Amino acid sequence: MQNTAIVQGNKIWVWFISLSVLVSLILALFSGSLQIRRAVRANAPFDEFKAQMDERILALMKLYKIPGCSFALIKDSEVVWTEAYGYADVESGAELTVETPMSVQSITKSVTAWGIMRLVEKGLIDLDAPVSQYLKSWKFPNSSYQTDKITIRHLLSHTAGMPLGDFSHVYAPGEEMPSNRDVMTKEAMPIREAAVRFSYSNVGYNILEILIEDVTGQSYSEYLRSEVLLPLGMEIATFEVDAATKPYPPTGYNLGGEAVPVYLYPSKASGGLFATAHDVALFAAACLKENPVLDTKLVEQMYRPESHKIGIYSLVFEAYGLGHYIETLPNGMISVSHGGQGNGIMTHFQAVPETGDAIVILTNSQRSWPFIANVLSDWVQWRNFPSVGMGRIIWGHYGLCAAIGLLISASVLMILRLIIGPYLKKRVVFRVLRAGIAVILLGILIWCICQEYLIITSVFPVLSGWLGGSVFGFSITLLLSALIPAT
Repeated sequence: MQNTAIVQGNKIWVWFISLSVLVSLILALFSGSLQIRRAVRANAPFDEFKAQMDERILALMKLYKIPGCSFALIKDSEVVWTEAYGYADVESGAELTVETPMSVQSITKSVTAWGIMRLVEKGLIDLDAPVSQYLKSWKFPNSSYQTDKITIRHLLSHTAGMPLGDFSHVYAPGEEMPSNRDVMTKEAMPIREAAVRFSYSNVGYNILEILIEDVTGQSYSEYLRSEVLLPLGMEIATFEVDAATKPYPPTGYNLGGEAVPVYLYPSKASGGLFATAHDVALFAAACLKENPVLDTKLVEQMYRPESHKIGIYSLVFEAYGLGHYIETLPNGMISVSHGGQGNGIMTHFQAVPETGDAIVILTNSQRSWPFIANVLSDWVQWRNFPSVGMGRIIWGHYGLCAAIGLLISASVLMILRLIIGPYLKKRVVFRVLRAGIAVILLGILIWCICQEYLIITSVFPVLSGWLGGSVFGFSITLLLSALIPAT
């Protein structure tokens, strides 16, 4: 009897594992994880890589429902390729072009960091001096924390103890909006002392916007344009957009594929730049060689880690410097990067200073993280860099497929046991435990549904719906297995 029970138990486990693997593979295939493609040859001729990427980018855009993408490639510290794919606006059929300025969101922080380092080079500010020393037109609101200890370096490296900030208040071009100073008076309330730990903050960079204006006597936009953008050749890049702007920036598309009209933030330094992929490529190229804006030693200083413990960002990056994420590639080379995300927008640039390589990817879709991860992985394979941290999103895709497969298989197994077999008598405590787990899972699902934004939905736009459905199905079957009387 005991041997028979063991054999039956083993059969159940074999059936369960086999079904889980089958479901995971099917899900991976239909969600794009196992999309068949030719391997990118390391150091293949540029024309071969370009032809392959033309095909690859269009296929990935279709898979992840991304309307438009602007792309640029830097090799040997020079921009060698810029291209635009898809639509600036789906409804009107307006095509995206290489001259179309796009919202780059938090890539702006890297540009702002260059503006700050330009002031350092001129001897107008000291990175380790309290920022309040330079603020003439604004002061921190009253706080229980020591705001006079917050330095410029703290703000640049997200270690000032400032909050993330409210980025949901946006305005249409031409619409009246509050000033950055008014917004900072409400938002610049520290959540901890400075220098304690990394905490990503738009507020910190928007305070630097005030610093730039008070030190230079110019508006932030005028200063960045004259001291950084134009000297680097970023002629289309701008912080000023109105209804007459031609070509007009593209419509964004949120996680649900709904159109998001062009919008502006009252504060510019954390995410207000509009630029073409070619503009950002010129900026990335300047990071790789001598440039007319900053001494190379100051550029290198921005690439030194200021904080290694960077929270959730540690999943794909190693550290944060001054306005840049930093990681060590498998071949030992340092790579610097920054991405941006807003409602309907997702962007990324990545550079390897030692080799003079960089890539820029701008999209008008919030579903773009797996798209960006795949394009980056193709690029590093071509340049023989083994991998980049963003490529872990692809492995996360595989892992999520496996988790969903396990949940679906477990649900099927419990349903079959309820329908075609006698329900094994269990202790009351185990039935209560199953019911409790089911209620907790359902509660988490309800909470997730009520959130305006979830990181997992953004990173895995295709699989997140499958995950929610499989968790719901598993919870219901678990609840039924606990409630149906034993026989």
